[in-house]
Amino acid sequence: MTHAASASEHSFVVAGGGIGGLAAALCLARAGKRVALLEKAPAIEEVGAGLQITPNAGRVLQGLGLCEELAAAALLPQAIVIRRVKDGAELSRLSLADAPERWGAPFRLFHRADLQQLLLRAAQAHENIAIRTNARVGDFDEEDGAVCLRVHGPGGAEDIEAAGLVGADGVRSSVRSFLLREERDLPFYSGHTAWRTLLPAEAVPEALRAMATNLWLGKGAHVVHYPLRGGEIVNALVVIEDGQATPPNFPAELDGARLLLEARFTPCAGPLRELIEAGHGWRRWPLFGRPALKTWSRGAVTLLGDAAHPMVPFLAQGAAQAIEDAEALGRALEAGATPAAAFARYERARIARATKIQSGSRRQGNYFHAGFPLAPARDLVMRSIGGAGMLARNAWIYR
Repeated sequence: MTHAASASEHSFVVAGGGIGGLAAALCLARAGKRVALLEKAPAIEEVGAGLQITPNAGRVLQGLGLCEELAAAALLPQAIVIRRVKDGAELSRLSLADAPERWGAPFRLFHRADLQQLLLRAAQAHENIAIRTNARVGDFDEEDGAVCLRVHGPGGAEDIEAAGLVGADGVRSSVRSFLLREERDLPFYSGHTAWRTLLPAEAVPEALRAMATNLWLGKGAHVVHYPLRGGEIVNALVVIEDGQATPPNFPAELDGARLLLEARFTPCAGPLRELIEAGHGWRRWPLFGRPALKTWSRGAVTLLGDAAHPMVPFLAQGAAQAIEDAEALGRALEAGATPAAAFARYERARIARATKIQSGSRRQGNYFHAGFPLAPARDLVMRSIGGAGMLARNAWIYR
């Protein structure tokens, strides 16, 4: 790599402008660091639809001074309702009314783009954060306590220097690939495909329009749906356990009738069938993972969010864990240590918890998708311990 141009005004580079990268930039700036956030896309805009932010991450966002913005963008569900796909039987109802008192923040539902945009506006307004799009981070070297990295853009490649590099560039992270270039660490298909759609509220059966998160359990598949933007639209997600990568010629979009067949929802409760059939454009989203890591950092380079610990969505913790990472990273740098020492401290604070939630998410998928004879036993347990007991099982995540 050639000699790098000086970039002393940007002491830390964050690669990736998603929710984790933006949260990291804000937390680093709060710690008094100057940040250059580099996003490879031409504009910072989110793909996808709904997003659940649980109290553990909500507290972090509140701590960034975003309470008013969060209140304007989020919908607060009153409960999580768990039902059975085949007959609609209610297995458990988890009241969320006292979440702010119990855990310091409510459960929040966002359109993913709304959360990303409010974080983007906060980053744009911060004097210590500079944002650059059309900028992809490539290879890097460490020299004399600094990181020299190559950045690719429309005008070609350039080399810049930074005190530290944070890879927040997702499951296909190029920072991770260069950090672990000698290891077998390619993304792998998780065996699950998510199908997503957004529906106008009036297209959804009235019985399913309540201000609640709804979870339907079936053999080898499950459904999650919840309202967004004041209840005007409904985000719906069907996750199918198909065990192998979807064939390349498989449609990227299905109508509801075909999706019911793919999910093998026979029989299917009437209201759920109506909801799925109302979706004329269910888009395919194969879920990928990477091996769990023993370390996320090397010197003044570290990883965050899906780049460090991609996880299947069965605990609704992907974005939440990236936000937790961001806070821990900022706290580690507040003490004034060198970037390398701070990144090591950040990793020690986070890796055990994130890895536990990563593996717990996979186990939760087995629980959701159980068939006979495990499913009846699961349903009996849910009914016997009640909603309070179900919430208590995951309290270690929310605390």
